[in-house]
Amino acid sequence: MSMTSRIYHHASQRDGEQLRRDGWRNGILAVSVSDQRLTTLEREAIRAIGERLYGGAHGKGA
Repeated sequence: MSMTSRIYHHASQRDGEQLRRDGWRNGILAVSVSDQRLTTLEREAIRAIGERLYGGAHGKGA
C-alpha cells in the first residue's frame, strides 16, 4: 500500500522563475531586490515598496 496521495500523482513542481511568471499573469509581482536584471534605481524602488508594505530590512521588524 502506497502512502502517496493520488491527488498529487500527476502534479509537478515548478521552478521559481516559472512560479513568478505565473504570478505576474495573475497580477502578482515577486522580485528580489538583488536581481541583477534590474537597474540600481529599480532595485531601490522595489526595496522602498517592500519596506513600506512589510516593514524594514527585507521584512524583518515593522
